[in-house]
Amino acid sequence: MAPPPRSTIRKEEWEQRLREVQVTKDDLNRLIMDYLVIEGYKSAAEEFSDEANVSAPVDFESIESRMVIREALQRGDVEEAITRVNDLNPEILDTNHALYFHLQQQKLIEYIRRGQIAEALTFAQEELAPRGEANPEFLSELERTMALLAFESSSSAPSAISELLSPAQRMKTAGEVNAAILESFSQGKEVKLIQLLKLLCWGESMLSERADFPKVRFFCSSMAMPCVNVLRIGGPSRRLFFKWSKR
Repeated sequence: MAPPPRSTIRKEEWEQRLREVQVTKDDLNRLIMDYLVIEGYKSAAEEFSDEANVSAPVDFESIESRMVIREALQRGDVEEAITRVNDLNPEILDTNHALYFHLQQQKLIEYIRRGQIAEALTFAQEELAPRGEANPEFLSELERTMALLAFESSSSAPSAISELLSPAQRMKTAGEVNAAILESFSQGKEVKLIQLLKLLCWGESMLSERADFPKVRFFCSSMAMPCVNVLRIGGPSRRLFFKWSKR
């Protein structure tokens, strides 16, 4: 049986349909506040709260605490990050064994980065090896981390191993900690705006199987990339920028 013929939705018709969708200013304000809180923009969240008369779902001071922890991890100070997480809520690391292991793994990576090989070996044997024996996934991660010692420089190691020394690894660990802290506050771990973008991409993909229509392309001021939004906050200029395209 032949598939039904594809339909074409003209740009004017598509934009008219979009205008008929009712999105309130309060909904948009809550989306923006959610983004600021989860991403840790404390000052902007406080300013936006006063300007838009919208309350934050968490205490502003907790935002500052999360950002101090994230900054500590991004500069490689894992011990300070662990101390501050425990000061904020000691149950986070007590109950999340995977998170605690990844923090200890990051500490091992920092030993190797600084060339403290003796300290790295002792730390791996005393702190990480027992956890690896009890969990195959942890053991695999430990073996991958220890493989860094087999290469004279990260440039000679396979990418799956050398990436452990990249800034992205620090950011990954910091993101995991941030998500765990948010969860402990009963706050969403992922920005709702990102969830909506994922839903948009999924909806476009499904509709593309049956029709041709104008698709949305989001652009960032620093790099033009599909599905990246530009968010300007402050006064009447606050808005999302997007454009239609026939990609």
